[in-house]
Amino acid sequence: MLDVRRMQMLRAVVTSGSVTAAATRLGYTPSAISQQIAVLEKEARTPLLERVGRGVRPTEAGLLLTGYADTIGRQVAEAETALDDLRAGRTGRLAVRYFATAGAALVAPAVARVRAEHPGVQIELKLVDPEDPLPDVREGRADLALVVRPEEEGQAGEGQAAEAGADGVRLVRLLDDPYRAVLPKGHPLAGRRAVALADLAEEPWVGSEWPGPCLDAQLSACEAAGFRPRFVVESGDYVTAQGFVAAGLGVSLVPRLGLGSRHPGVVVREVRGPEPVRSIFAAVREAATPTPALRSFLQALREAGGGGE
Repeated sequence: MLDVRRMQMLRAVVTSGSVTAAATRLGYTPSAISQQIAVLEKEARTPLLERVGRGVRPTEAGLLLTGYADTIGRQVAEAETALDDLRAGRTGRLAVRYFATAGAALVAPAVARVRAEHPGVQIELKLVDPEDPLPDVREGRADLALVVRPEEEGQAGEGQAAEAGADGVRLVRLLDDPYRAVLPKGHPLAGRRAVALADLAEEPWVGSEWPGPCLDAQLSACEAAGFRPRFVVESGDYVTAQGFVAAGLGVSLVPRLGLGSRHPGVVVREVRGPEPVRSIFAAVREAATPTPALRSFLQALREAGGGGE
């Protein structure tokens, strides 16, 4: 196989007109250049230079390789420039997986920030709820995913890393999203500022979550309050759940981030004793080197997650 470095030496000899001039340009001795050209001729199995007076000129094969060496040199320079742009965050791709209720509150401001700070980076967004996005992160199909995990996995503090035992995936806690009680207007508890979770024990319940960590957060809190909710309707959707509650079919729990569009026929109250909470994390690949765009996206998620209600 032809050695690219020796081809560049040949190019320097041909363009400068002599071995001595090429050696001066490249910082080698003339004998070192001559030795490398001789090795290249063995690799090419044909003469590449011929002597003319005190100088040299390329053979037809030498001209051919010089042309390719020039092309290779330009491509290497382009590759170095492209690599510099990628490292600096001027180009690249950021693949993000997210669930619906995190879209407006967390993902939207993060996308806006990356587009402002790194306009050359392409952002790929994919809604994955209720799929588990961790395999996409672990296997490199996504750079970041938003996930919900039990509250106890978030004890490191907001914005701090928390090991989740996810085999190569690191979880960065963004915020705790507390659940609110959604009651029909006119409900006996609607006049209270906050509702004790145990006061809902005998109520019919409208389910707002699919089986998974979000529903687990509700059930764990109810268990701590000494009961298991009696679900009479399963909706798996926050807007639909509010509609069932407004119709008087039961009460429900909906996370704060899921209350962006409130039904006019319901009232929303804080929950106490205990307060159900789901913890939201950003999942990134443990072994991946964070790009400037990924660091910017994570910072924007932290800032968005640190806001109030």
